[in-house]
Amino acid sequence: MTTDYLQKILTARVYDVAVETPLEIATSLSQRMENRIYFKREDMQSVFSFKLRGAYNKMAHLSPVQLKRGVICASAGNHAQGVALSAAKLGCRAVIVMPTTTPTVKIEAVKGRGGEVVLFGDSFTDAYNHALTLEKKLKLTFVHPFDDPYVIAGQGTVGMEILRQHSAPIHAIFVAIGGGGLISGIAAYVKAVRPDIKIIGVQTTDSDAMARSIKAGRRITLPDVGLFSDGTAVKLVGEETFRITKQLVDDIILVDTDAVCTAIKDIFQDTRSIVEPAGALAVAGAKAYIERAKNSKKPIKNESLITIACGANMNFDRLRFVAEMADVGEAREAVFAVTIPEEHGSFKRFCEVVGPRNVTEFNYRISDAKSAHIFVGIQTSSADEPAKIAKTFEKSGFSTLDLTHDELAKVHIRHLVGGKSSLAQDELLYRFEFPERPGALMRFLSNMNPNWNISLFHYRNQGGDVGRILVGLQVPKKEMKTFRAFLDNLGYRHWDESKNPLYKLFLG
Repeated sequence: MTTDYLQKILTARVYDVAVETPLEIATSLSQRMENRIYFKREDMQSVFSFKLRGAYNKMAHLSPVQLKRGVICASAGNHAQGVALSAAKLGCRAVIVMPTTTPTVKIEAVKGRGGEVVLFGDSFTDAYNHALTLEKKLKLTFVHPFDDPYVIAGQGTVGMEILRQHSAPIHAIFVAIGGGGLISGIAAYVKAVRPDIKIIGVQTTDSDAMARSIKAGRRITLPDVGLFSDGTAVKLVGEETFRITKQLVDDIILVDTDAVCTAIKDIFQDTRSIVEPAGALAVAGAKAYIERAKNSKKPIKNESLITIACGANMNFDRLRFVAEMADVGEAREAVFAVTIPEEHGSFKRFCEVVGPRNVTEFNYRISDAKSAHIFVGIQTSSADEPAKIAKTFEKSGFSTLDLTHDELAKVHIRHLVGGKSSLAQDELLYRFEFPERPGALMRFLSNMNPNWNISLFHYRNQGGDVGRILVGLQVPKKEMKTFRAFLDNLGYRHWDESKNPLYKLFLG
């Protein structure tokens, strides 16, 4: 198998449209991580991602008859641009099915290259199934985004270039995983030529189909996927990519949204370029890998780690969200709920404990005659500092909750510090993630039982992948079975926050 792919990669027809991208040392990040971190700059391709390699290689091997009829693909955006560009180069029709959640920048880029865009479904899998239907109806040739030998071979040229560009020892190469095409191609080449190099995949914690599949020993279909890293939002990985990954990939690391946002910032600081979330996954994974080694008391130092900056199709509006979450992921801001006694001098005493630290946010709400609650954000310089600050508050007699990693606090409560109405009987507090598109709220309201009253509602457009909404619902206890059925049928991701201590402190 490996030899077969090695030949396919060596003879792949990618350079009619792709360029050999640079392998750059990340000076600042390398110093901080005490290792040599390199960026393989696939974000510098003409379509701002690696995807045109596999798309063109596949299409260049189609027969004249197939090209005359045209091609179709399903994509979250980057593969779509690769197919559209390749179709323009080869002079054929290209129909592109994309999820409705695809960033506008990617949709417009595909249209600008002559692709016929069809928007369908919330995820890649939804778009993929619709594309298969259209393939038969329109008699087009399907160009798979990852589960095709020619596509895998095209992506494998990234690995070929890395070994050509860096002949010195390499400890590991970190690769983002969606459907698995890129890591399969890189692993197939690298393991055939330099098997000592570790190949490590990186996925987000809410789109980890490959990691779960490897653990289970069979392909696992996720019921839903997180859409922040839309380029890797795949519910089911490919058969061939699963086979190759299971055989050749050494490890898969999972990272959260905060870590990805921080990695986007890391790349910007060294390159002044802004990559999309999927493009920063490899960097987030490399940092987590180094941190994990440090915690296991087998630190990795002065090693060469290659990360694939695989895409830069970022919606500009999303940058606000990235900037906010990067501070949290980098431990630049710690958030606390602090209860102080309602007595003379206690507020001043609290401020003295905060001391010279920079306060990023401050919300105060009197609770009763005995106490008051403070929601405070404090700038920090290290990951362990929030715990130290919380301990200092407690020693000073202030009851404290460290909310630095609490989603309810970070997204909603900081904008909602207030109190509870005496009218809010039988209130349940739920966090929802709505698809960020018109009609999502109306679907929620239309499915809701008219007997239930909305007692609290908070939404703030953060430029993220989904709308993050906090809802207070007054549901009579006898209707809880109906309410649970409503949640199941709605299909939106949700979390019950009714017992979150923050609810009692600031809204109760």
